[in-house]
Amino acid sequence: MAITTELVVTRHGQAVCNTLGVIGGERGCTGLTPLGRDQVARLAHRLAAEHAKRPFDALYGTPRRRVRESTEIIARALALTATEDPELRGLDHGQADGGTWHEAKTAFGGPPHHRPDQPYAPGAEPWHTYLARTAAALTAILARHEGQRILISAHGETIQAAHSLLLALPPGACTRIGFASDHAALARWQHQVNRLGQELWILQASNDTAHLPGTGS
Repeated sequence: MAITTELVVTRHGQAVCNTLGVIGGERGCTGLTPLGRDQVARLAHRLAAEHAKRPFDALYGTPRRRVRESTEIIARALALTATEDPELRGLDHGQADGGTWHEAKTAFGGPPHHRPDQPYAPGAEPWHTYLARTAAALTAILARHEGQRILISAHGETIQAAHSLLLALPPGACTRIGFASDHAALARWQHQVNRLGQELWILQASNDTAHLPGTGS
């Protein structure tokens, strides 16, 4: 099997909003913690070693502060210019932005994907709407960089969206299936073509944190 396109999606490092249980939209996100910066620095070191052997052709980021800070660390390490794609941003939280997840989940009766066709708070984006938006952005990026290596610095939800897209999961699967994504973890998809010209997307790694101390995968 020959590898053509490769997609690597990384999650941001630990953010202040994560430690406080705060909903981190445009208002609620106040950036990375010192630990989060160290996590991303280790991730960037690993990616830079990869980049030296097999260069990434494109680096994308998202507007949320914790991702923007993570992307800046990665971009410096790889000497790449990042393209910020607002369509890859995390869920739009509406009036819940800056509040606590405990209160929001209690009021909604679960997390946003619990009832994926409904906004979990006034003005919030339904989970299925988020998945469709992000899948469209990922599809456009894959088409733009066909046959290349693509690196996206984003959210855990972005990784979930990529998995849902490339696994062709049916609507409603999010209520039964989830994907772990730790801070500064990476997921890797490879588009492969065999000698008969048959194509297949292979999930080569998911929630890979081998670059972080105290982890074995």
